[in-house]
Amino acid sequence: MNNTAFASLPLAPTLLANLESLGYHEMTPIQAQTLPVALEGRDLIAQAKTGSGKTAAFGISILSKLNPTWFAIQALVMCPTRELADQVANELRRLARFADNIKVLTLCGGAPMRPQIASLEHGAHIVVGTPGRIRDHLGRGTINLATVQTLVLDEADRMVDMGFQEEIAGIVSACPARRQTLLFSATYPDDIRKVSSPFLRDPVEVSAEVQHEAGKIEQRFYEIGYEDRNAAVGRLLRHYKPVSTIAFCNTKIHCRELADELQAQGFSALALHGDLEQRERDEILVLFANRSCSVLVATDVAARGLDIQSLSAVINVDVSKDTEVHVHRIGRTGRGQEKGMALSLCAPNEKKWVKLIEEYQNQPAEWHELATLEAGQGRALQAPMVTLCIQGGKKDKLRPGDLLGALTGDVGLSKEQVGKINVFEFTTYVALDRHIAEQAYQRLSSGNIKGRNFKMRFISS
Repeated sequence: MNNTAFASLPLAPTLLANLESLGYHEMTPIQAQTLPVALEGRDLIAQAKTGSGKTAAFGISILSKLNPTWFAIQALVMCPTRELADQVANELRRLARFADNIKVLTLCGGAPMRPQIASLEHGAHIVVGTPGRIRDHLGRGTINLATVQTLVLDEADRMVDMGFQEEIAGIVSACPARRQTLLFSATYPDDIRKVSSPFLRDPVEVSAEVQHEAGKIEQRFYEIGYEDRNAAVGRLLRHYKPVSTIAFCNTKIHCRELADELQAQGFSALALHGDLEQRERDEILVLFANRSCSVLVATDVAARGLDIQSLSAVINVDVSKDTEVHVHRIGRTGRGQEKGMALSLCAPNEKKWVKLIEEYQNQPAEWHELATLEAGQGRALQAPMVTLCIQGGKKDKLRPGDLLGALTGDVGLSKEQVGKINVFEFTTYVALDRHIAEQAYQRLSSGNIKGRNFKMRFISS
């Protein structure tokens, strides 16, 4: 039998059948390296980039030994951000469909405490959450981690970057000493090694897909003057016209300045950084994912946990001093079967960092002249969609189908003119084709949805 087939693993037939139904046939490189080790019960340090299949790697391992009839927290997964925690929890629920009644609970900051406490009282098998909120529950005595058999630290490097060392240490000490610990990280610098060594027992180290397939991502480097950086970003965007771009800056201040400058030039741009409240962050991510925002200007920490399936380009506005961070940044484009583009701006004093990138990737940087690009004085990149925010959500029993029905029925839009619909507890976001958005708003606001009138407004980027 092919040793990269899931069927080659010692898994229950029901779990294998569910994997087959989800389209999981062959293991990715990180799954092939980690699953046999994890299924033996060994501790693990795995270096893998976003999109490599790591969630399924630790998810299958957790589920293979989980007892659905024992209503206790048997696995705890810690993630740096709420977005990543939600993605991981949803993937675990899909993987757990083979068994009845496996409860996966998400515990993150930015959400009310009371419903989380009520859910914990009812019991859960797997908890996925952020270190700050899990530590809050420990402090209140509302969570019991004494039954945890598997502890997963997902994207451990970013949790350390975000200053969660103390919270992680407190949470780990609340788990049993006899447990399995699985640590996943896109980079594995010395500070992570130092922080994690007390938590791990004789761990197996594996590394997969840290580099990107040759030819998948076109990398171009442009030398710039110290004062020309922000203007150069606009020039790159006008020339290449990517539909969606993440522009990475090294500081929060630069993020805000660049986003403001791009907006002034007519681009649909928003800044994502650590000073935002969770609600603002959620809104920005909705706008970027539903194509109402063309350029997301972000710091590395703020962008962590983002999983945008189709990203046309990455712009390194500042060169990263960490070569693995550079590789992780550019790996967000060129996902799946798509090709990607990574454009890096480099002032003279940053050339030493590019030299390190060349050595790490074992290939020379491809330098291009900014002056050869068309200045493109035409219209800036306006996003193809705009977002309508409706003051009603799950609490009002609104579902995506209700909105789609109202827009394609009463308002008379085609399905192609309606983009993503995101329904949250109290708010719903609907992406509409920019050209018909105003007309759709007039008709929808003067009619009703499910027999009710809801307040609504456009959100601009």
